[in-house]
Amino acid sequence: MAEDSREGHSDADLFARARAGDTWAREQLAERYLPLARRLARRYQRSEEPLEDLVQVASLGLLKAIDRFDTGRDVAFSSFAVPTILGELKRHFRDRTWSVRVPRDLQELALRVDRAVAELSLGKRRAPTVAELAEALDVDEEQVLEALRAAGAYHAGSLDAPRPGRAGVDTSGESLADALGEEEEGFKRAEERATLAPLLAHVSSRERLVLTLRFGEDLTQAEIGERIGVSQMQVSRLIRQALIRLRAGLAERPPPE
Repeated sequence: MAEDSREGHSDADLFARARAGDTWAREQLAERYLPLARRLARRYQRSEEPLEDLVQVASLGLLKAIDRFDTGRDVAFSSFAVPTILGELKRHFRDRTWSVRVPRDLQELALRVDRAVAELSLGKRRAPTVAELAEALDVDEEQVLEALRAAGAYHAGSLDAPRPGRAGVDTSGESLADALGEEEEGFKRAEERATLAPLLAHVSSRERLVLTLRFGEDLTQAEIGERIGVSQMQVSRLIRQALIRLRAGLAERPPPE
C-alpha cells in the first residue's frame, strides 16, 4: 500500500495498526497529538529550562500514553494522555533538575507556586503577596513560604561566580568563594584550653609556670631557666614530669558519652 493512501485514518484505525506493530501508525498518532504535548510542556516552562527540552520530555510521555492506551475503554485518548504526559514532566523536574534533594510534594508545590507567581504578576501588574498565592493555590501561607524557600534548591550556585556588589564596597574581581569565612585557629585553641584546664590541677604551680612559658610563650628551655632561676636540665625535668602527670590525669578521665 502506498504511503499516501494511508492518509485520513481515524484514531481508532491508527491505534489498531499501532497495536499490530505498524510504526507508521504510531508516528502518525504522535504527530497528531504533538500539539497537546507542546501545550502541556509550556505549562511547566521556566526561565532555567529550555522549552524544547520540556517538549522532548512531554513527547516521551505522549509515546508512553500511545503504547498504553486501551481503545476498548470509553475514554478519549486526550483525556488518558494528559495525566501521563504531566507525570513525565513532573518526574523530569523531580529527578533531574533539582540540585538539592527536596521532597516530591514540596517540589510540585514549588512548581505550582512558580506558575502562580507568573500568572498573578501578569494579571495584577505586580508581584503577588504570599496571601494571594495561598488563596490562588488553596494552601496555607506557611506552605507557600516553604515552597519559595525550596525553590532556592532548584539550581546550585558556583563558588567561582562573581560576588554581588554592595553599596560603597568594591567587589570587582572577587568570587563568592572570597566571601566565605576562613578557618579560625582561635576556636581550636579555645577548645584545647577547655580540655587542658582541668588537667592542670594534676601538676604543681611551678610545673604549670614552666609549661606556660614553654608552650604558651614559646620560650626555649634555656630562656625559661634564666627566667625562673634554674638550669636548663632542671627545666627539662620539670617539663617531663608535668607531661607525665597530665597524661595520667587524662587517663583517669571518663570516656565521652
